Amino acid sequence: MRYQLFLIVLLLAGCNKNSPTTDVSTNIQPKKKIVFEGLNCPWSIAFLNENEALVTEKNGALVKVNLQTKTKITIKGFPKDLTDSIGAIHIGDNSGIFEILLHPSFEKNKKLFFSYAAKKKGVGKTTKFVQAQLQNDSLTNQKTILVAEPYTYVNYHYGGGMTIGPDNKLYLTVGERLFWEHDEPVLPIAQDVTDPRGKIHRFNLDGTIPNDNPNLGKEAIPSIYAMGIRNTQGIAVQPETGTIWFTEHGTIQGDEINILKKGGNYGWPNVTSGKLRSDDYSPPKLEHVSFTVPAWFWQHTVAPTGLCFYTGKDFPHWKNNLLVPGLSRGSLWRFHIVGDTLKSAEELFLDDRVRSRKVAQSPEGKLYLLTDEENGKIIQILPK
Repeated sequence: MRYQLFLIVLLLAGCNKNSPTTDVSTNIQPKKKIVFEGLNCPWSIAFLNENEALVTEKNGALVKVNLQTKTKITIKGFPKDLTDSIGAIHIGDNSGIFEILLHPSFEKNKKLFFSYAAKKKGVGKTTKFVQAQLQNDSLTNQKTILVAEPYTYVNYHYGGGMTIGPDNKLYLTVGERLFWEHDEPVLPIAQDVTDPRGKIHRFNLDGTIPNDNPNLGKEAIPSIYAMGIRNTQGIAVQPETGTIWFTEHGTIQGDEINILKKGGNYGWPNVTSGKLRSDDYSPPKLEHVSFTVPAWFWQHTVAPTGLCFYTGKDFPHWKNNLLVPGLSRGSLWRFHIVGDTLKSAEELFLDDRVRSRKVAQSPEGKLYLLTDEENGKIIQILPK
């Protein structure tokens, strides 16, 4: 009964007067321009300067691209326990390289962070986060931040998102990893504070645990900052407020945009704005647990990924808007936000959808989109 009541609350939250409505503002219309191609399912991008960037290829390598000369080189020294989905048995295998993120003092210390699917012989795969230095186009002085054990042979929903908050802390997302809910243990993975999966973790930039992380109990993994998450890939800071927002993959619908709250429980699999895949699964009742309602959810499947807050100059009326790409329908969404409320929503490029993994800005505010294809592209979004 509690589950059903909360679903009603979620539906009302998605349909009330504070929910986004379509914004048909046409001050400046966007267009696409391919500026680089030949990438193997690019996942993330980190700009070294206006023309050079590090790009992770899900089914390839960590590469450095030059948008001016149209060249790329492979960064040496990537960990040898990397596994990707080339030759995968299941089409939904998400293994590969995920996020790339520069340290705030990268210009001085050359440190960066990256995430990927790591394998261990005889036990399977999991999500791994590493800090390293970039020296002479090679990764050196590597230090593991988090290995989301256990390793398993279920190759879905790794998460792998990263951002650095206004508190100068590192936030990492780890997916729950299951495909079917009926494979959940008695206490669901995302609700188990002794399991790192289905969580958002918070670290100091040196890999240690902040002393002001939420206290979730004696048995809890101390890096856990929030829980009840199925699979978050996109996470970003809102520049105006310092609020951290993240995307969430649902199952049958249930895709969400959430605001990160310290100690927040986002409900999976006990509550969802969509439906569960396993008709025969009923999540256990959790006593004395309160769940955080999403800021927004779609009525259809989008598979939202790497989001970005726009602060550039090409589209003045997009200032501080949230941009969210999607895998399922190849959509790109723009949300106008006031405070913590999404006030309007617009789907861009209705006539030119492309499966997209990340939207990002260059240092000068130019807007780019990464396409999730074997011949993956970096597309610049420009005013017409």
